[in-house]
Amino acid sequence: MTRTFFTFILILSAAMLTACTESFTDSRDGQSYDIVKISSQTWMAENLNFETETSACPEGDKRNCSKYGRLYTWEEAKHICPEDWRLPDNADFEQLITAAGGAEAAGFALKSTSGWFKKGNGSDDFGFDARPAGYRLAGFDNGGTTSGGKFDGIGGYAHFWSATETSDGLAHYLLLDFSTKAAKLSAFGKDEARSVRCVK
Repeated sequence: MTRTFFTFILILSAAMLTACTESFTDSRDGQSYDIVKISSQTWMAENLNFETETSACPEGDKRNCSKYGRLYTWEEAKHICPEDWRLPDNADFEQLITAAGGAEAAGFALKSTSGWFKKGNGSDDFGFDARPAGYRLAGFDNGGTTSGGKFDGIGGYAHFWSATETSDGLAHYLLLDFSTKAAKLSAFGKDEARSVRCVK
């Protein structure tokens, strides 16, 4: 019985390790991304890192782009996914949350196993590997044009833009927090810069 159980654990562990072996190459810049299937959805298992003139690396440090991907405003995020991929909407995120154990547990299941503040790491049960890239607040120049504001939240928060708007002109995003195992949808200004995970 013990031997059988041990063999089962080895097989299960191997399956978990190979859950994210598929990859996708973005023809625009040649970057490769791990992908993972969760329930009936196929997700990029890494934050998008396609460089644009207005996107930013977390904390303004180019070294962070390779680890966390880039941050985008909502208007840019709507059109930034590669061909055949799209920015997820609230329904996509709600399906993901349900598949990952429900709102109270999904954050823990989706978060990466390292890199989060104060023992806030997750179990990464599905290979989604959500990393705490933080976000960039909106800033405006003297002419009222949007420009880069203060960076915040790296190590503590993962914010993934949703394609769904609110009735009062904000935009939703999926929020994962170092201090909780939960996952939830929140909303804030479209001029802030947040991470993008593409789905198909």
